[in-house]
Amino acid sequence: MTSTTLSTSPPLLPRPSTEPTQPPVSNDPPSFTPIHDASDINQIELLSVSWNQDYGCFAAGTSQDFRIYNCQPFKETFRRNLKTGGFKIVEMLFRCNILALVGGESNSHYPPNKVIIWDDHQSRCIGEFAFRSEVRAVKLRRDRIVVVLEHKIYVYGFMDLKLLHQIETLANPRGLCCLSHHSNTSVLACPGLYRGLIRVEHFGLNIMKLINAHDSHIACLTLTLDGLLLATASTKGTLIRIFNTMDGTRLQEVRRGVDRADIYSIALSPNFQWLAVSSDKGTVHIFHLRVRVFGGHSSSQSSSVQGPALLHQNSSTSLDALIPPSTGANPSSSLSFMRGVLPKYFSSEWSFARFHLPEDTQFIAAFGSQNTVVVVGMNGSFYRCSFDPVHGGEMLQQEYVRFLKTKT
Repeated sequence: MTSTTLSTSPPLLPRPSTEPTQPPVSNDPPSFTPIHDASDINQIELLSVSWNQDYGCFAAGTSQDFRIYNCQPFKETFRRNLKTGGFKIVEMLFRCNILALVGGESNSHYPPNKVIIWDDHQSRCIGEFAFRSEVRAVKLRRDRIVVVLEHKIYVYGFMDLKLLHQIETLANPRGLCCLSHHSNTSVLACPGLYRGLIRVEHFGLNIMKLINAHDSHIACLTLTLDGLLLATASTKGTLIRIFNTMDGTRLQEVRRGVDRADIYSIALSPNFQWLAVSSDKGTVHIFHLRVRVFGGHSSSQSSSVQGPALLHQNSSTSLDALIPPSTGANPSSSLSFMRGVLPKYFSSEWSFARFHLPEDTQFIAAFGSQNTVVVVGMNGSFYRCSFDPVHGGEMLQQEYVRFLKTKT
């Protein structure tokens, strides 16, 4: 049961393009100007961190306010203290003036069961959704607002806030859900009604696909910007699998490790070449994707194994499984010739590059420019590191910033 309120003033249309690269922060709307107020004298609690859709910015919800940071160059672009308490969810829409906010437990005006659509240009709420249960996540794209509850997902139109779809899910306390962000594809992925099952909705085609991704419960999932590739991990946390969302085919499987782990984030690079995984083991792993893209972002590989093309949803992009040359490939066990005889991990693909972090903090990772990875931690830390795309190995730290002093 939901209630929706729409302001008489409609949301401003998002201004930046949806392409993977965005203009520098100086080109942002006026509301995104830096605020040079006093630094944090009293330590505050960091409630959430989340990337925008192109990973060029991230939002931080704290026990007092919400803040937006630009990644390159790194700087705080603005913060807002609404004098009502903290925010546990702050969802950006690329770099435009519209955000989705969900208050923390102590927020006196915006409770955790209400989604606020905030126009920072007008400095006011322009719409809200109220629910009977706590909101687990909110996802935005230019034409949709998606609200995730523990057992149901609601999809609304962006301009009029009308309810378009309702999706039942298995218990989803993590608020797992992801969207495509290209204008010619409209894809949503979320947990299904059974353990290890993922539901993929291609709204533009009126197609729904169910993918049996794992034996255990789903812990993390992400889509490429066009929604044609899906990467998943289970609560076991040892394997990451990549699927074709059109037909559900499993294209690749890589191994993070042998021991169980809590997967915090999965990221797919815009050029379809790399996958990054962060977990409670304190390591960001980079894997080389064996997927070839034709008609869209192209790989530097010259040889391919032709497969069925994905020529749907008015997209010219197609994906084929590709076994790459040894250059840039994930290392495999020397006992891989014993596939089917020895336990499965002996023939697994292992990570190509690694970056080590403190194990006592939750980190989310994403891809930056020119073979770099950006990492944000719930301890208020930001890292930028680079990897060698040919030889892999240990990644090199390029930048470290402590952007927020948090409670210990």
